[in-house]
Amino acid sequence: MNPVNAISPTDAAALGKVGVLFGGRSAERDISIMSGTGVLAALQSRGIDAHAFDPGQRSLAELAAEQFDRVFIALHGRFGEDGSLQGALEQLGIPYTGSGVMASAVGMDKITTKLIWLMHGLPTPRYAALGEHADLAKVVAELGLPLIVKPPLEGSTIGITKVSAAADLQAACALAAQFDEVVLAEQFVSGREFTVAVLGRGKDARALPIVEIVAPQGNYDYQNKYFTDDTKYYCPALLDAATAAEMERIAVEAYRALGCEGWGRVDVLLRAADNLPFLLEVNTSPGMTTHSLVPMAARAVGISYEDLCVEILRSARLKMAKGQG
Repeated sequence: MNPVNAISPTDAAALGKVGVLFGGRSAERDISIMSGTGVLAALQSRGIDAHAFDPGQRSLAELAAEQFDRVFIALHGRFGEDGSLQGALEQLGIPYTGSGVMASAVGMDKITTKLIWLMHGLPTPRYAALGEHADLAKVVAELGLPLIVKPPLEGSTIGITKVSAAADLQAACALAAQFDEVVLAEQFVSGREFTVAVLGRGKDARALPIVEIVAPQGNYDYQNKYFTDDTKYYCPALLDAATAAEMERIAVEAYRALGCEGWGRVDVLLRAADNLPFLLEVNTSPGMTTHSLVPMAARAVGISYEDLCVEILRSARLKMAKGQG
């Protein structure tokens, strides 16, 4: 993708009055504020008539009253990334960035995501969905240890535990169940961690350079994601051409399989034992903070943070006008 030239006053005016939606009511509110503040400043720096709007503090009636011509969704987690806000925007007739109602809802649910990926023949770690009365001994017997236990509808590693001993599984499930009734237990894949940013939609969807994430002691948790400089990032990732091409292929296919569009980020593990990639999850409204990975991947091909924000904004549209979801 070629770098975008500075936007002209005419082009900026054509985008109309823009709302940048950030904050919200999810457990990722603080990160969303960081993302949205950056996006707002970037758009304003390009001469775009952009305004902040926090759905966590203001109503849908107020959103409608603002008469935005389009909105940039910089919300993360529930009520912003899960299709609920996207549905409201469809009803209000306000074009928006990112994926539509169905893709947002599916992408938010890691269990449903896995089911669809497996139907498309895409590699993802083996897993079990655990309810309140799940047979934990059977889960350990079938999936082995270690296990990763997480709430399937949360992000930013919230509520996640690596379980190395069977005796610790109950406590890990209890922690994840504070966020979701059904808990996801996933086979642990030992290896290197990567993420692939994807732009566009349908057959035009394409990957940006792969980012490798090297966290302290391999612990890419909430603190190491957003608030320290101890995690190292390599972009483009140091991979042989064939492995990189395969990782980009499955990431784009994973994105397409869920019907994602506009932009997104697919997280991938490369298993140490055989150098095979495994899909972990998709983020349909990725972070846009100074530590975030989509801007990092864009910079690797000469796209500045500001121009990335403009390009994403330009892709804003209503998805259901012609029966699309």
